[in-house]
Amino acid sequence: MARATLQTIADEVGVSRMTVSNAFSRPDQLSAELRERILAVAERVGYAGPDPAGRALARGRTGVIGMVLTDSPRDAFTDDVAVGFVRAVAGKLADANYSLVLLHGSTADGRNPARDVAMDGAIVYSCVPRASGVTALRERHLPLVTVESTPIADEPRVNLDDALGAREAAQHLLDLGHRDIALVVTSVNAAGEPLSEAHGRDAVDDAIGRRLAGWGAALSAAGVRPRVIGTPGHDVDDILRDRIDALLDQPPTAVLAFSDRAALEIIDQARDHDLRVPEDLSVIGFDDSPLAARVTPPLTTVRQDIDAKGEAAAASLLALLNGDPTADITLPTELVVRASTAPPRGVGR
Repeated sequence: MARATLQTIADEVGVSRMTVSNAFSRPDQLSAELRERILAVAERVGYAGPDPAGRALARGRTGVIGMVLTDSPRDAFTDDVAVGFVRAVAGKLADANYSLVLLHGSTADGRNPARDVAMDGAIVYSCVPRASGVTALRERHLPLVTVESTPIADEPRVNLDDALGAREAAQHLLDLGHRDIALVVTSVNAAGEPLSEAHGRDAVDDAIGRRLAGWGAALSAAGVRPRVIGTPGHDVDDILRDRIDALLDQPPTAVLAFSDRAALEIIDQARDHDLRVPEDLSVIGFDDSPLAARVTPPLTTVRQDIDAKGEAAAASLLALLNGDPTADITLPTELVVRASTAPPRGVGR
């Protein structure tokens, strides 16, 4: 049987090809009775509707928004914060009749979804500018919004007030009486040396740089120079695990971690070193992920509103697509004190 086309339906119903097309893409242009007749014939002959690529070309829009993640989509979905962010973005875009597609870097055979997938714009989430997906998007001159990413050019940005959140976390430890404090981060190659301006300057991840600045501001004002444990990678990896293990051989009294995932890794390794949290070691995370309140002990952390971040990113990109002016957005953070922090031994106990 020959493949059914718009003309097939038009001939059978006795209308124009444009009328059949409108039944699928502009139903408000037809009466309900005529549209039902057209759709019934289309279903009977096996016609699913106009080609999506053709419809997108005619409208000048695909109805698709891309998102580039630091990790592959498979790895990203092991992170509750990334999952919550993607969910919030997808919901906001769905309300505006857009679909979300997750993108990754180049494959072994040279394909690059960020280069090849048809889309109207994209959100760059926690990526460095040299990531292959980011480079491909910029070469296409698509509207972009960056979220917790190193600035690319003049694209609108959605960030957290990382410096303030970090400063409040460090001050909490100081108020408890801690003076021997370590910082655990990614995107910085550090193996326990004292914090210096170079650590923040060399941080590939802009958010990590802001957190280092916030921690450092509070600690230096109190005369405390913390040790820095870091990895050149962008998440908790074997390098960071090994360096945390070495740190805990001669442990500080408290650790400030760049994320809740890192904080939980520290707590797990502390148990292997027969260190109790918070009696022997206080630990503070960053994010207030769903696990933070459920682990033992519940984690003191810096809270971010993940839903607000996702919705703000989607709204900013939609505004760009509509030609509306946009501005950078900085979202607030909040210190949430739970049971993973306490005064060091001999102080206030």
